[in-house]
Amino acid sequence: MRELSLHILDIAQNSIKAEAETLRIVVIEDLEQDKLIIKIKDDGTGMDSETVAKVVDPFYTTRTTRKVGLGIPLFKSSAEACDGHFEIKSQLGAGTEITAEFKHSHIDRVPLGDMPETIVTIINACDQMDLIYTHTINHKTFTLNTKEIKKLLDGVPISNIDVIAWLRAYISEGLNELTVLK
Repeated sequence: MRELSLHILDIAQNSIKAEAETLRIVVIEDLEQDKLIIKIKDDGTGMDSETVAKVVDPFYTTRTTRKVGLGIPLFKSSAEACDGHFEIKSQLGAGTEITAEFKHSHIDRVPLGDMPETIVTIINACDQMDLIYTHTINHKTFTLNTKEIKKLLDGVPISNIDVIAWLRAYISEGLNELTVLK
């Protein structure tokens, strides 16, 4: 994939399919240690150990619409190709956690991509699921929690077009503040 945010979107779709109530996405950019870490954790149906071992195989998928499942294997391959590592943990009935670590400055690391668009796409795809998105750059953190936002909306759907536009701008502004030197 051309952007890591598309891997995040792919994994989030798996979480939605697994009926997760809460999805946590954590992005850590530690330029001092030259690391980019992406963690995606849900509380969905999870997988047994046999399935966990199979999901990194591109010729395995639980989908009936195609015979290959490239999302997780490509994400793993991207991390490992950039002097990083990939880990997947899951338990039936308890959810799944995926961690991908990259050497931030690696010449082959694809860009992170459009995180505001990725996050609002996930929110719009499953507005009943709560999403907690945390992005840290060099010890400065931005957090978005849809559960808190839904309370403030007082019955207005979070998937409302005006709310989605506001969320996109809010996330963009929050991420821009992380890169401002103080």
